[in-house]
Amino acid sequence: MDINLKEIENAFYSDGFKLGMKVCEAGFEPDVLYAAVAEMYSSMDGFIDILTGFASQQEQPVHCKKGCEWCCHQPVFAMQYELDFLNYFIENNFDDANKQALKERADNKKNAFGFLTEKELLNAKFPCPLLEDGACSAYPARPMACRIYLSSDVKSCLRFYKKPADKNNIPNLLNLPLRAGRMMNEGFKAALKNHGFVAKEYRIEEKLLEKD
Repeated sequence: MDINLKEIENAFYSDGFKLGMKVCEAGFEPDVLYAAVAEMYSSMDGFIDILTGFASQQEQPVHCKKGCEWCCHQPVFAMQYELDFLNYFIENNFDDANKQALKERADNKKNAFGFLTEKELLNAKFPCPLLEDGACSAYPARPMACRIYLSSDVKSCLRFYKKPADKNNIPNLLNLPLRAGRMMNEGFKAALKNHGFVAKEYRIEEKLLEKD
């Protein structure tokens, strides 16, 4: 499979920029923002489906599946517009009791991570507030970082989970979706910035169920 990584990065950056421009041209209308983020995720999911299908044909399957939660205990960063979309999904799909429980779990993780240095955060482990019974309770709206974090060796993920401080324990992640997803987000963010909106990055628990 002949892959030109730079061309792929440029294509996803361009697609992200175009989606961001739709939001800008609509005056940052929330419904347009949510639709644009959903389209960005759908495009990335389609790309990953093709990629993982090819990997399986080459007998190099991706090991990620429902119930495998080793990556769901580390800090997950997302852009403000991604968290807006995530909160919109939660508001429309969770009942009040589940929202309250989710908020409490988010506060617990925020308190656990709040005083850690940037270096300490890299190795910190604490369940994602969205994690329930080994699966994401807001899976359709999960951030880009979760979608593109794909491993070809679940044992490497388990080793990193158990001993994150060991520099030899590095998850065997697929590089292509990581690069493509990041560039798509960069394009989206650049379009917003060109129109005066600087999107900030947060850990999920910092903005979960916040109105502002």
